[in-house]
Amino acid sequence: MTFQAYDDGTPADVKNATGLHLVTESTPNGQKVQIFLEELADVYGTTWTTTLIDTATNEQKKDWFLRLNPNGRIPILIDNTQSPPFPVMETSAELIYLLKLDKDHHFGFEDEREQSELLQWLFFWHGSGAPYQGNLGFFRRAQEQSTFAINRFRKETYRVFGVLELHLSGKYTGQPKEFLAGNGRGKFSVADIGTWAWVKNWRGSGYTDEEMAQYPHLLKWVGKVAERPAVQRGIGEKYKLVEGAQIGSIGSLRTLDKV
Repeated sequence: MTFQAYDDGTPADVKNATGLHLVTESTPNGQKVQIFLEELADVYGTTWTTTLIDTATNEQKKDWFLRLNPNGRIPILIDNTQSPPFPVMETSAELIYLLKLDKDHHFGFEDEREQSELLQWLFFWHGSGAPYQGNLGFFRRAQEQSTFAINRFRKETYRVFGVLELHLSGKYTGQPKEFLAGNGRGKFSVADIGTWAWVKNWRGSGYTDEEMAQYPHLLKWVGKVAERPAVQRGIGEKYKLVEGAQIGSIGSLRTLDKV
C-alpha cells in the first residue's frame, strides 16, 4: 500500500503545497529549521512555504499531523518534490536532510572529519542539551512545582552549558573556537543552528548574568550567531501566529521578504 501523506483532514495549505513545506511553531525546535531555511535562502535563493500551528491547542495530536509525524511534535519538513511527498521529523534529521541543498558546503563540511565533528555537536545538543533545558522550562512553568525536578534540570542544563564553554574555550586543544565544528576556529554550521536556538534562551531558563559570566566563550558565541540576518529572520515576527488563530499560513517566505 502506497503511503498517503495527506487525507481529508489535512489543512489545505499543507495539502496543496508544492516544493518544501514547513509545519512549525516558533519554539526553539521550530526555530532551528526556520533559521536554516532562511540561511539557505540567502545563499541559494531556496524557497518554501510554511504553516504555523498553535501546539497549545493540540493541533499536533490530530490525525492529519500524526500521519506526517507519529511523535506529534513540531516541526515537520515535507518535501513535495518526492512522490509521494516525503515528511521528515526530528529537528536534527531535518537539518541534515536540508544539507543536501547546500551544494557548496556553506553550512556543512566536505572533509569527513570536520563533518563528523558537526554531527557530534549536533547530536550532543539534541540528546544531552535540549531535553534538559526543555524539562527545566516545563517544570519551572508547571502548576505543581517540584523543587527536586527544577534543581535537577537546572544543574544539568548548566552543566551542558559548561561542556559547550569547555569546547569553545579550547582549554584542552589550545585552539579557542568561534563556532562548534570545523578546523581552527571553526565555521558556522547546522551544529551551531541546532544548539543556539535553545541556548540563546538562557535568561528565560532562569540563569543570572553572574552565573553565565562563568561561560564567557559561550556568551560570545551566542552573540556572534545572533548577529546573522538569517538567524534574526528565523526567530522573527513572520513566524509568529496571529493571536487567537489555531493554524496560519504565511505562504512563500522569500516572496514576502521581497515585498
